[in-house]
Amino acid sequence: MLEVPDVGDLRTAGGLMLAAALVLPALPGHPSLLCPLRTVTGVPCPLCGMTTSVEATMHLRFGDAVAATPAGIVAVLVALVLLIWRPKAIRVPLGLVFAVLALMWSFQLHRFGYL
Repeated sequence: MLEVPDVGDLRTAGGLMLAAALVLPALPGHPSLLCPLRTVTGVPCPLCGMTTSVEATMHLRFGDAVAATPAGIVAVLVALVLLIWRPKAIRVPLGLVFAVLALMWSFQLHRFGYL
């Protein structure tokens, strides 16, 4: 079981992620982040597309968000829930964490033509 006893830092990170996703398109040159794994090996990581997906979700472009990775929509929803609901702690089965990462990686491998 993965337990986050103090959700305050996670809530702050989620709020900053949402704010950055709203502001990012307004920055000159719209900087993009390169995936270190994909840059070195050519293979996408499970988190490839998250910045694009979160930004698209925050600007209500759900088709673009799903195309990059559906996990970005989930990340935005979780961040919003943490900001609104404000739980004291979060407990998630570790197997679920690994299963979600495996699904995210499978999506990216399929998206980039490896599967």
